[in-house]
Amino acid sequence: MNGQDLLVQALVYLTAGVVSVPIAKRLGLGSVLGYLFAGVIVGPFVLNLVGEAHDVMRFAEFGVVILLFLIGLEVRPALLWRMRTAIFGLGGAQLVLTALAFGAAGLAMGLDWRTALAAGLILAMSSTAIVLANLEERGLRSGPVGEATFGVLLFQDLSVIPLFALLPLLAVTAPGAVASQEQAAGLLDGLPVWLRILAIFAAVGAVVGGGRYLIRPIFRYIAAARLREIFTAFALLLVVGVAALMQLVGLSPALGAFLAGVVLAESEFRRELETDIEPFRGLLLGLFFITVGAALDFAIVLEQPALLVGLVLGLVVIKTLAMYVSARLFGTPHLAAMTTSVSLAQGGEFAFVLLGFTVAAGVLEGEMSRLLTATVALSMAATPLVFALYESLILNRVGPAAEEPENKPFDEGDPDVIVAGFGRFGQVATRMLLANDFKVVTLDSSIEQIDLLRRFGREVHYGDASRLDLLRTAGADRARLLLIAIDDRDKAVEMVEAAREAFPNLTIIARAWDRRHAYDLLSKGAHEVERETFEAGLMFGLKALRRLGFSPRRAATATSLFRKHDIASFERLAPLWGEERYILASRDSAETMERLLRADLDQMEVDEDDEASDNPTRQAS
Repeated sequence: MNGQDLLVQALVYLTAGVVSVPIAKRLGLGSVLGYLFAGVIVGPFVLNLVGEAHDVMRFAEFGVVILLFLIGLEVRPALLWRMRTAIFGLGGAQLVLTALAFGAAGLAMGLDWRTALAAGLILAMSSTAIVLANLEERGLRSGPVGEATFGVLLFQDLSVIPLFALLPLLAVTAPGAVASQEQAAGLLDGLPVWLRILAIFAAVGAVVGGGRYLIRPIFRYIAAARLREIFTAFALLLVVGVAALMQLVGLSPALGAFLAGVVLAESEFRRELETDIEPFRGLLLGLFFITVGAALDFAIVLEQPALLVGLVLGLVVIKTLAMYVSARLFGTPHLAAMTTSVSLAQGGEFAFVLLGFTVAAGVLEGEMSRLLTATVALSMAATPLVFALYESLILNRVGPAAEEPENKPFDEGDPDVIVAGFGRFGQVATRMLLANDFKVVTLDSSIEQIDLLRRFGREVHYGDASRLDLLRTAGADRARLLLIAIDDRDKAVEMVEAAREAFPNLTIIARAWDRRHAYDLLSKGAHEVERETFEAGLMFGLKALRRLGFSPRRAATATSLFRKHDIASFERLAPLWGEERYILASRDSAETMERLLRADLDQMEVDEDDEASDNPTRQAS
């Protein structure tokens, strides 16, 4: 494909998406169906405006690669443990029941049991890209539906690795006897199956080991240079590199990206990676959906329309029933179980990869692979329409599933507080909050500080907290409090202003450099400020008074009086900040404060003398 052809294809695909998606949204069909319909119209089987669909499909699949990388970043041990029932229980039950149901149907149609089982395992996969986009569009990513769906999809993604090892054992013909014409040549083509499996596990080991011992030090080196664009470029390079490695050994690039995300899930760069890569996901996923629509093989649809309609209906019905039974077995409420089942009632992206792999391994015949590929593609294209119909007939009549009991987020939990800046100032407040069992997300842009704190067991995420997209990723739209403890005065003011506008329900407490900076922060929307040296200076003065002969009680009272008068003066002058008369008012306020403070101290001294005269024991002491 030359440069001109690529520009023409980009123009056609972008135009198709821009025109069709708003129309589909306006009709209540959702953006995914709009993308799919656009692909059908511009694809080679209708208007044929973009040539062969598989040319663009190779590029568009990168949207799925990025999606799986971002999902992998969420797969932390704490999440796996908290969602163990939804992932390993519900997800495992769905895979087994669906595969057995399809296997039984295949046996009834006269297929060999090995072929029927292999087809059942492949058709048990659902589309992560379509399902998550569909739920997010309807606000169902949280609650029982979101948790159950995410758990099943996550288990399916994890199960792809063992399926690559299991499926060749179900071979009916000699491996390599039948080759898929669509399958790209790989580095291991022609090698024995056992050697290919060994190379696959070696590649997976390289991704895991490299991510743990090589990639994180490189990220630290780049982060220390404070070049955001290079950080983003290296994040994309990592995803592309891992995807290319997986493709060389015959695995799905998306699977490699998922593994890379899992390896980096516990790193301090997780939040920054999510924020930097997120913008690419939406655009490339839209392109992926368009290419799925363009790749629909209308030749085989016209050849055997009744058979294909029956296969698609059978796929949707069997997957819906198997998922519903699995969900009810694990205590999912009826409506949530129904919604989850309808959401997952389609084939998935990994089905295309597994079908090509099984043909090359002699598990499935080429003709059956073409038929199942068309079935999966049609089921994916029908998903938004099926769910829209279900939503109209059932969901909207009984109330959204997200409002059922046990409405829990499927991530690690909403934070109570986000702390921006974990230096000498911010970590004191953070330690106090953690000691009182509040959920705190901490962000800092100094990789040296993060490395030091992680040695002491502190979990700090790398990232520039002044970026609204990073704050949103960290949970600012759900948190109760934002503590701005960074030491950059100008950036702190900008951050207060931006955060107040973007997250109006978030309470903001900011660290102030001095009185003037405190006024700036308040004027931009901070709810409270704390002058960073004020309390420390008061304690400094208290110790000085005690060394100068004040009793502990008198020194403490003097300090408390000074604090009270200074805060009163600060609040009284706040409305005048930025005006010419502020200076005069400040002078008058300082004189007034000194006069009142002296009067209070004199009165305190008189009270102490009276108390001493009434208490001879104390006077003697």
